[in-house]
Amino acid sequence: MILNFKKSKNMKKIIIYSFISLMSILYFTSCEDILDQKAVDSFNEETVFSDINLAKAFLGHCYANIGGPLQHSWADGSMGLRPNLLSSATDETLENWFPAGHVYLKEGLSPDNLGFFDLNAPWPYYINYVMWYPLYTNIKNVNVFLANIENVPASLESEQKLIERLKAEAYFIRAFDYANLMRSYGGLVLIDKPYGLDTDFLSIDRSSIDETLAFILADIDKAIAGLPEKDGIEQGRATKGAAAALKSRILSWSTGVLMNGGYEASNQFVTFQTGSRTERLRAAKQIAKDIVNGTYGDYSLTGTTDDPPASMSEEDVMSYADNFYSIFVQKGAWNNEVMWGVQHLQAQGKTITFNLWNGPNGYHNWGGNHPTEPIVRKFEMKDGSPFKWDKYNPGNDYIREASAAELANDPERNPYVGREPRFYATILYDGAKWQTRPKDAIENDPVGIIQTGYFIQADGSEIVGLDTRDSYIESWNGTKSGYYLKKYLDIGTEGQYFKNENAWIEFRYAEVLLDLAEACIELGDIKEGLDALNTVRNRAGLPDRVTTDQSQAREWYRKERQLEFIGEGDRWYMMRKWMIADEVIEDVHPVRIFHYHDGSKKWHYDKTLISDHRTWADDRQYFLPISRDEMNRAPQLTNNPGY
Repeated sequence: MILNFKKSKNMKKIIIYSFISLMSILYFTSCEDILDQKAVDSFNEETVFSDINLAKAFLGHCYANIGGPLQHSWADGSMGLRPNLLSSATDETLENWFPAGHVYLKEGLSPDNLGFFDLNAPWPYYINYVMWYPLYTNIKNVNVFLANIENVPASLESEQKLIERLKAEAYFIRAFDYANLMRSYGGLVLIDKPYGLDTDFLSIDRSSIDETLAFILADIDKAIAGLPEKDGIEQGRATKGAAAALKSRILSWSTGVLMNGGYEASNQFVTFQTGSRTERLRAAKQIAKDIVNGTYGDYSLTGTTDDPPASMSEEDVMSYADNFYSIFVQKGAWNNEVMWGVQHLQAQGKTITFNLWNGPNGYHNWGGNHPTEPIVRKFEMKDGSPFKWDKYNPGNDYIREASAAELANDPERNPYVGREPRFYATILYDGAKWQTRPKDAIENDPVGIIQTGYFIQADGSEIVGLDTRDSYIESWNGTKSGYYLKKYLDIGTEGQYFKNENAWIEFRYAEVLLDLAEACIELGDIKEGLDALNTVRNRAGLPDRVTTDQSQAREWYRKERQLEFIGEGDRWYMMRKWMIADEVIEDVHPVRIFHYHDGSKKWHYDKTLISDHRTWADDRQYFLPISRDEMNRAPQLTNNPGY
């Protein structure tokens, strides 16, 4: 680890072990002569950087660990597709197995107790891709690569061009890891070269957040300069578009209230001390516009962005829903919305078990992260009007009831009928169509319908739904909220038996459009911002937003961003960037659903039951603390405010 300041031979050992781990990759790199000459345990820095194929394989190792190397192979290289989603550190979802591990949502973080942001959390539930140790480990390896890649023999022009491209890819990887660290901790320890055994580690300190942003942007610009567009390189490697998307993301995040005087204004590690928020907003707007204008490649939203039909049929709604859902189950060649992601293909020996981790328990899956009721209520109706739980009983936000006749006359009495397309693409709710049941459950559900409710017979007896916490099928994995997350679950994969091959999409073109929308709205360019926002809404089958009021446009933008990115981890950064955690973090309560023998139904948001007690301890949590272990290794470092 880069900040393990014990003077030992650990650094060279780690490098050697990294090389050994590459041997399975090297089988495909056509370097048989080298493999014949040296035993596996003899691979060292000099050997690896004496051959272009070995050097490329070493960079492949850095790609594999770009989200931070994990301690368990189940989740290696899956980035955001982890058993414990980052969204469960927000108001979006509830982690099923160890919710107490989210001390972030309990009584508060400390350097001694980081919960799931700590490698000491139960495997494999930690959140590596925002953690200090794993990301610095990968940065260390990238620095080794950059320090040695110029030493690789290149007798051919094509080999020299490859070296230049690989350098640009390395700058992208380092910038990506530093960007995740900056968005989590603020100002960082900036390291651009390998350290030796004679390095005075105690002289190293954190840089300001201004210096950190400048460092990241410099790496990104080097990456953009040396990378090809997406058609000029194999899928999964960095491109100009990927680097530009990263630049849009970090510049957009840097415009937030949090680091522009909203919190600890005089602290150089968490608040910018130079420039202005307006300047940063203009920079964020410019890079997003450049991407939209095609400067870095051809990208577009999946599906139509024309105005949706004024009156949406059920068929229309499901067409939009299927289009949105298709983004997250892509295999093979990616569509034009994907700016960069991580492939999971059996042929490449790289798969994950996301369906198993997060699928409904009635399918022998583990039901890992459950959407919360307040988030479900944010999804609009199909005509773009707000969903109102108390529409039929004003003032009652907890119970909905409807007879069979009432449901036949007005199906939208069912709160899951008539909703916007993204609802059906994102949420598995009671009554949603899903996969064919496993053999031991098919008799009780021959069609494949999600059952998070209970069936009340004429004699008052109760039959439990197969996907509840009372199910005879692995009840311990049942939903605690009444919902399951559909996004990234592949309907074509039986999680009980098979692994997922769908990709993790790290950068989507939709994010760039919403970055552009926010920058414009905050700069007062309301119409331009809403034009970008409405492009995303139209693709989702929703009508345009129109206003000249900045506060209204901001509210609409923030809601749109959350609904577009539920479950993808974006919310954790946004609720901190906007400093709204104290407004949105609340206890999680279940929705209990009853189907009566006469066809009537009841939906009860039961606030007497607490699925998870949550509280926002205080504003110091807007930045993560550096752990006690790291501070003990480097006592000269200044921790974040309040820690």
